[in-house]
Amino acid sequence: MAAHLLLEQGYEVIGMFMKNWHDDSVTISDECPWLEDSNDALLVAEKLGIPFQVIDLSKEYKERIVNYMFKEYKRGRTPNPDILCNREIKFDIFLKAAMKLNADFVATGHYCQKDEIQVSEKKIYRLLSGKDKSKDQSYFLCQLTQNQLSKALFPIGHLQKSEVREIARSQGLVTAEKKDSQGLCFVGKVRLPEFLQQQLKPKKGEVVEISERFNTYTASKVANTLQELSAPFEYHESDGDVIGQHNGAHYYTIGQRKGLNIGGKPKPLFVIGTDINSNVIYTGQGDHHPGLYRKGLFIKNKDIHWVRSDKTLRSGEKTDLIARIRYRQKLQSCTLHMEDIGLYIIFQDNQRGITPGQFAAWYDGEEVLGSGVIQ
Repeated sequence: MAAHLLLEQGYEVIGMFMKNWHDDSVTISDECPWLEDSNDALLVAEKLGIPFQVIDLSKEYKERIVNYMFKEYKRGRTPNPDILCNREIKFDIFLKAAMKLNADFVATGHYCQKDEIQVSEKKIYRLLSGKDKSKDQSYFLCQLTQNQLSKALFPIGHLQKSEVREIARSQGLVTAEKKDSQGLCFVGKVRLPEFLQQQLKPKKGEVVEISERFNTYTASKVANTLQELSAPFEYHESDGDVIGQHNGAHYYTIGQRKGLNIGGKPKPLFVIGTDINSNVIYTGQGDHHPGLYRKGLFIKNKDIHWVRSDKTLRSGEKTDLIARIRYRQKLQSCTLHMEDIGLYIIFQDNQRGITPGQFAAWYDGEEVLGSGVIQ
């Protein structure tokens, strides 16, 4: 659809397909196989009458995305490969390949928008939410730079998903009824334990249940400093009861419900903490367990990225904005506090499942101002 709309606007369009994955052993069958996607892209290109070629970026994808994922999981953190793929692959390596073909822009099918404004006689590109709020993908692009945005086009960002499908049907595009893609960016839906076991070996450990009455905030003192409000919970085996075993703490993430395989509890069990060093998983019963909720988070200086560098906060400054810590989460009111050691984001309401390794993205209304990796 992006290609079709650009052709209508008078652009000269080239279709390029990225092949980023070869190992089908860890993908769930028939879920986003790259060969089917490539054939669909070829059929659309033929229908639209545009050139089409395949570019193999599997080596770069493994180096920049997959290896980073293994490294982060090994540290007990949960990375977001889709955000990294946009920053490192689509709008870096793929963009450079397009530029070698004398392309002026790279256009994608993201549900987001951009525009241009002048600030102190300098052109600034703004990354904006997609019109379809249920499909808005601006979060996935929260690590893009001004230079990357200058070369990006998002032709469908002003449309609803239903409109996109309707136009695709009217044009006879083979992908008009294609299911929404899910799973790991350009790999497809994977069995995560099997995927991670390529490098992270299983290791038996204990599952400890923490009582719902246990609340780190009130266990010793009320949290009131930025550091206390944003600090991850700390649990010890003595804080709860051993209720089972797991195959490796690095396979689990905060907020996870599936994969524990422990029943017999009045409420569902959720992961509320992991300890990689002692290989222990901490769990709590029910979606309202206090261990799932925190008031704030912290981002190290090296992990802070401003899409709008002219909006950068200096040490000692703070500002009220809205932010999200995962895709499709409703934007939450918060205050950003810039300190010498990094950025604190303190939310108006407690947030469920703040997870180390994931990205927090902050917005001013519809515009993405910046993002960073949660500690």
